[in-house]
Amino acid sequence: MSIYWNETDSPLGKIVMESDGQSLTGLWFAGQKHFPEDLKERAVYRDLAVFEQTKDYLKQYFEGKKPELSIPLKYEDTPFRMRVWKILQEIPYGKTVSYSDIAQRIEKEDGMVRMSCQAVGSAVSLNPISIIVPCHRVIGKNGSLTGYAGGLDRKEKLLKLEQQKSHIL
Repeated sequence: MSIYWNETDSPLGKIVMESDGQSLTGLWFAGQKHFPEDLKERAVYRDLAVFEQTKDYLKQYFEGKKPELSIPLKYEDTPFRMRVWKILQEIPYGKTVSYSDIAQRIEKEDGMVRMSCQAVGSAVSLNPISIIVPCHRVIGKNGSLTGYAGGLDRKEKLLKLEQQKSHIL
């Protein structure tokens, strides 16, 4: 299976995208934590429809619009991480949830006594599709901005962008 990459500029820095040819499989700020440094060596640079869709989504997003998600996404990992990433996709634009909120949801759904917030945090930090799978919308239980692989400065700017625009939507 071939892997492809492309990139685009954003107000918060260069963004690198990965695809299997059909779906978006990765989206990172260049050089962020967990960025696959060898991507450009093991993948082929290509212009693909999914990359054009992603660039259009990001353009709308950074213009303060709430883009509709029509990009095919694909990520493979442990069932737990994939479950957390699906929950991330349900966080509404302009809203935030805590790591504890996600842990409590999993506890309730599975009838568990306790789910580790640290396990949830680890899964959130390994999200391979930044912005579109909005891990930046997860904050500390006390409202603090904690952990973002793209950097806390970017997390703060993404949240401010969404919160400013969500009042007008």
